Amino acid sequence: MPERLIHLYESVGFRDLIEVGILAVFIYLVLRLIGAARGAGIVRGLGIVVVGVFLLAQVVIASLDLTELSKILDYVLSTALVGLIVIFQPELRRGLLVLGRYPVLRAFNPTQGPLADKLADAAEALSREYTGALIAIQRSMSLAAYINSGERLDAEVTVDLLRTIFHKASPLHDGAVIIADGRLAAAACQLPLGEAPEGAAQYGMRHRAALGLSEETDAVVLVVSEETGRISLAIGGRLEPVARENLSRRLAAELQGSLRLAA
Repeated sequence: MPERLIHLYESVGFRDLIEVGILAVFIYLVLRLIGAARGAGIVRGLGIVVVGVFLLAQVVIASLDLTELSKILDYVLSTALVGLIVIFQPELRRGLLVLGRYPVLRAFNPTQGPLADKLADAAEALSREYTGALIAIQRSMSLAAYINSGERLDAEVTVDLLRTIFHKASPLHDGAVIIADGRLAAAACQLPLGEAPEGAAQYGMRHRAALGLSEETDAVVLVVSEETGRISLAIGGRLEPVARENLSRRLAAELQGSLRLAA
């Protein structure tokens, strides 16, 4: 057996070291991925045990040349990995959510579709309830000055959170919500008022604020009328109603368009 171990050690080449290095980096990234999730200690512990037992078994199998046992061990390892993924799926999911917040990955901005869906779902719910809402989505031009005028939140955008903010009993329902970099940056923000077009008597303060911000910046501003429940978008100083069934697709197109311009 010692001779086999010596032969195994001498047979390790540069290519093998590269493979070991890649595997080590992969394991490290997986551990970092789940590091911020609840139950991460259990996942890491079991993962280290599984990997450690597998490596030790491989050394023993290579030393004794147990070919058939090696095949069985491969099946056992595959089953164990699938079992860990199934058992700790919630922890892995939270880790993926944390990973998605890293700026390097968010630069690819794969979340614009889900963000558009969340905004559309919230707007539709508010529209059915005849609850007024004003939501500004930052694009290439910074909205920091307007964010500073409200209450900073830095929260994940969710339908329930938006509905809670604009509920009439909420202290933050007056003013605008501003979304920047895919996050709900602030609420109760003050926006500049634009001039309502002639003959547009139905334009209230929210619609004028949406027009004003869209005239001064390239933001996409979503408005829900408290009186009629109508949903509108203000872009480039123009305000237009959008049908509920088209809202998500329109928002996604506008946000993706801003990404192409920024690139």
